[in-house]
Amino acid sequence: MEDPFESGDAFRARREKAAVCPGRFQGETLPMMLRHADVMAAAKDWEKFSSDAPFRVPIPSEESVRKVRQLPIETDPPDHTDYRAIVEPFFKKPTKPEFVAEISSLVEKLLDECLSGDVFEVVSGFAVPLQSRALAHLLGLPQSEAEEWIGWGTHVFRDVLAGESDGTAVDAYIARRLDLAALDSSGDDFFSALTRAEFRGRKLTREEMAGFGNLTFAGGRDTVIHSITSVIAYMAHHPEALDHLRADPKRLALAGEEFFRTISPLTHIGRVCPVDTDVHGMRVPAGGRVSLCWASANRDAEVFEAPEEVRLDRRPNPHIAFGAGAHFCLGAAHARLIMRELLRHLSVSVENITITAAVPNIDAAEDYRRQIGYERLEVTLTPRASRSRA
Repeated sequence: MEDPFESGDAFRARREKAAVCPGRFQGETLPMMLRHADVMAAAKDWEKFSSDAPFRVPIPSEESVRKVRQLPIETDPPDHTDYRAIVEPFFKKPTKPEFVAEISSLVEKLLDECLSGDVFEVVSGFAVPLQSRALAHLLGLPQSEAEEWIGWGTHVFRDVLAGESDGTAVDAYIARRLDLAALDSSGDDFFSALTRAEFRGRKLTREEMAGFGNLTFAGGRDTVIHSITSVIAYMAHHPEALDHLRADPKRLALAGEEFFRTISPLTHIGRVCPVDTDVHGMRVPAGGRVSLCWASANRDAEVFEAPEEVRLDRRPNPHIAFGAGAHFCLGAAHARLIMRELLRHLSVSVENITITAAVPNIDAAEDYRRQIGYERLEVTLTPRASRSRA
């Protein structure tokens, strides 16, 4: 099986030639910003490159797949600052030792289940359950809730995107949970907290609550799932990496950051220019969009030595896989914790990994094609003869 980490940089030739290139999405041509310094600067300049654009921050845009503005991401400061503060306590849980222990135990249990059998499918059998159950911990909801989320697959909008539904399972789920929370808002879970929350002295509207819920379930789902599958595939191709991590647990955090840099599970994100703007010679009309291409910026040789190499001890590593500035990914700490504990338990429990079948997940547009994780990945795991818990 081909190592996806050796498949090359989809944007290298264009980035070396120019700071931007035209990208075509849904009939719209917009400049894709390719270089690290430019992407970083634009991400921090919300006045010139705004996120106050419902449905248009993702690329492709999502007018056809959801009905609510995702909060807080589709707003700018000062609104963004105040909206973000409402839910930030939940997303700070990964800094607490008791939460770290919960996620570590979850990863260990799921991995043990996989080690007890023969061939297993990583996407549906490990990555989707891990992402869903870890999210239940984060939101303060029973693990039984995650069973419904597991049924959504890798993307919560999959039925709409496939033309199989006019609505989404996630919309119906959020509505149901908000109805229950409205009857009794005394709980310490995410939805109860939303029904009690205030924005500048007033209660949140139902639409605002749904906007928070929509981002929480959609924003970090496929990115985390594809990161998990990519790491397991990498370890299959590079068993020496397990030895490297096993030798010193302090290496886990550095390795996790390097995986996020090289995977860049979100290729890019959109920003809207409030006024006519020149972006390195490409004109963006007022209301037009630009692409901040994280995947390209994270391979910029001006910033990263040998950017095509996976260096698990890379330091410094100023990648921007989670964005930058005010809109820095709300779930970054949670994703980092899942990655760190995944690497920890793989190194402790697994001797080697063999891929028996693989169907890559391809992110493709008219102007680029890159692999991000897998649609299907079948592997066998060989457990270590002596497994001591870290």
